[in-house]
Amino acid sequence: MKNYEVITLCGSTKFKDEFIEQQKRLTLEGKIVISVGLFGHSGDNEVFTDDIKEMLDDMHKRKIDMADKIFVVNVGGYIGESTKSEIKYAEKIGKKIEYLEAI
Repeated sequence: MKNYEVITLCGSTKFKDEFIEQQKRLTLEGKIVISVGLFGHSGDNEVFTDDIKEMLDDMHKRKIDMADKIFVVNVGGYIGESTKSEIKYAEKIGKKIEYLEAI
């Protein structure tokens, strides 16, 4: 049985198309990809309550815990506050970090 690298995607959910594109690309490269469950900034209106947002942010940090590294979908170099928090968390727990676009 092969040992596949596990990657958690991080970034603004307004980049839904790029998330899907990167998930496909990384999967075809033989990676296990963990992504967001909802795209709150791309039409998934369920996200817009404080309780749900807080839960999703916490869940995403658990997804980072499960990964070997994170891949930041930073289209146009954009990194919002939630993503900055995820990057900081990943650094704190020693995860590798890769970016779509150089920072």
